[in-house]
Amino acid sequence: MTAQSDYTGLILISGPDSPGITAGLMAVLSPFAITILEMDQILTRGRLIQTTLIRLNRDHVSAIETDLLAFTEKSGLDLAIDFGEISKEQIAENEIVLTIVSPALTPTAVSTIAKSCAHVQGNIIAIRKLAKKPLTAMEYRVHFAGPIPQLDALAREITVDLVDLKTTVLLQRPYDRHKFGQLVMLDVDSTLITQEVIDQLAIKASVGEEVAAITESAMRGELDFESSLRKRVGLLAGAPASIIDEVRAEITLTPGAKTLITTIHAAGGKVGVVSGGFTNVVDSLAAELGLDFVRANTLEIIDGKITGQLVGPIITRAGKAEALTEFATREGVAMESTIAIGDGANDLDMLELAGLGIAFNAKPAVQEASDISINFPDLAASLHLLGFTSNEIERID
Repeated sequence: MTAQSDYTGLILISGPDSPGITAGLMAVLSPFAITILEMDQILTRGRLIQTTLIRLNRDHVSAIETDLLAFTEKSGLDLAIDFGEISKEQIAENEIVLTIVSPALTPTAVSTIAKSCAHVQGNIIAIRKLAKKPLTAMEYRVHFAGPIPQLDALAREITVDLVDLKTTVLLQRPYDRHKFGQLVMLDVDSTLITQEVIDQLAIKASVGEEVAAITESAMRGELDFESSLRKRVGLLAGAPASIIDEVRAEITLTPGAKTLITTIHAAGGKVGVVSGGFTNVVDSLAAELGLDFVRANTLEIIDGKITGQLVGPIITRAGKAEALTEFATREGVAMESTIAIGDGANDLDMLELAGLGIAFNAKPAVQEASDISINFPDLAASLHLLGFTSNEIERID
C-alpha cells in the first residue's frame, strides 16, 4: 500500500501571553482551505509557546506566510514556520512513545534518556507534560529515521542507569498507547498497603522476629512460598483472633492507591487484588475500596483463637497467575490488556503473564523479570504510564 502524503505546515508562535492570541491566529487561517491536525500550548511565567500543525494547499503558502507575519508583528509575538511534504504512515510506523515518571526528575535522568535514544538514531520530536506534582510525568514522542530498535533492549539500556534516580520509563508503540488498563491486578502487602500483614499479626502475637525472618527469605525467593507461609502461620497458633481486628484498623494504604482504583474505575476498567495474605483482613479492605475481585488465603479461627492452620487452597506464586487469568476471563479482557503490580517473588508469574507487569519497590530479581519498575512509593505513577494527566486524575478523584 502506498503511504498517503500531505502538504503540511507547522506554525510556532511565542512571546508574552494575552487574551485573543488563538482567536487571532484562527482568524488568519480561516480564509484558506486548512485542516488543523494538532495543537499544543505551554504557558510558563506569562510567556506562551503555541504550535499548530495544519494541512493546506501548497499554492496558499505565500499568502499564509504574509498574513501570519502581519498578525504576529502586530501582537508582539515571534513566529517560526515550516512547510513540507510528510508521510503520516511513515511517521506513525517510525515512532515510539516514551513516558517518564519521577518524584524528582533530574537533568541527569533526562540526559540519560535522550542520549540512549540518540545512540540508536532516535530524535525527540514532541514533549507533552502529564503531571508536575506530586510527581513529574512527561510523554516524549521519539522518531527514528530508520527501523525502530527492539524496544525491550532500548528500555533495558535506559533503565539500567535510572534505578538510583528513582525515574520510571515506559516505551510503547503509538498504536499500543491505550491498550493497557482495562484490568488491573494488585498484590496487597507492601503494594496496595504499606505493611506486611502477617508480620503485624506476629508482632501482636509476640513472635515478630521469627516471622519477619521467614517473610524476608520468602520474598527474596529463597524459600518455597507455601511451606514458608504455613511455617509462619503456625507460629500464630493460640493467639486471640482479636489481633486481626487490631491489625485491620492499623492498615495504611500506599500513597496513590485510592487514586489508582478510582481512576481505573472511572475509565471503565476493573481492579482486583490477589494476596498471599489473608481474607480475614483483605475482604473488608476490598469492600471499602470497591474492588472487583479478591483472592487471598484464610486463617482458621476456632473458639476465638487463631489455630495456626489455613482453610482452603493456598495462594502461591502460580496461584496468583491463575487468579489473574480467572479475573481477565470473567471480565472478558484480553491478557495483553491487563496490568499486574507486585513486589515479591511470589508475584513473578503474575507479572510475567500480564500485558504490563510493574515491579513496585521490588526486590532486584523481581525488577529484572518485570516489564517496568516503579521505585518510589506512589501507585498513581502507573496512571501516568497509561497517559492520564494530573488534571484528568484530579477531576476524577
